[in-house]
Amino acid sequence: MPDELTDTELLRAHVAGQRHAFGELLRRHNDHLWQTALRTSYTREDAADSLQDALLSAHRTAASFRAEAEVRSWLHAIVVNACLDRIRRNKTRRAISLSPETMPEPRDERDAMAELEMSLVIDRALFSLPPDQRTALVAVDLEGYSVAEASAMLGVPAGTIKSRCARARQRLQERLEFLRDPGNRK
Repeated sequence: MPDELTDTELLRAHVAGQRHAFGELLRRHNDHLWQTALRTSYTREDAADSLQDALLSAHRTAASFRAEAEVRSWLHAIVVNACLDRIRRNKTRRAISLSPETMPEPRDERDAMAELEMSLVIDRALFSLPPDQRTALVAVDLEGYSVAEASAMLGVPAGTIKSRCARARQRLQERLEFLRDPGNRK
């Protein structure tokens, strides 16, 4: 029966005390929320902690959901805010985790190192952005949300999302050009 319910119905069932309703919501959206936390946080550990904080917050505040947005968008916004809160609390620089579970499986031995190097360069450039620009860019360009959806999720005007994305794209371009040719310093 839980598979037949919409996300909104599951959230209402959770608020009404149905025992497994929130668990079903998490099952449906866990992968997306984990990827959101990873893209927003500096480390896997911070992503895991932020996701846990966000899910506890969503569990406790489910009654405040007003169905003005999709449940997935509501959960997404809670995860992003939890990640940003942790970044503000930690005020540390990003550490790149090189544990085996974070490394991609090589598809072709000749290309594996080039892909890894490119991934590290792009990650370094992405995480050099200020958190507000990075979260806007991730929401719009990587997650595929519209400007209006990102605006609602992040709680800022659509124009702010557009300007943050534009500034982030400009900074990324400059940073990637610099990393490609470090002798080209201005």
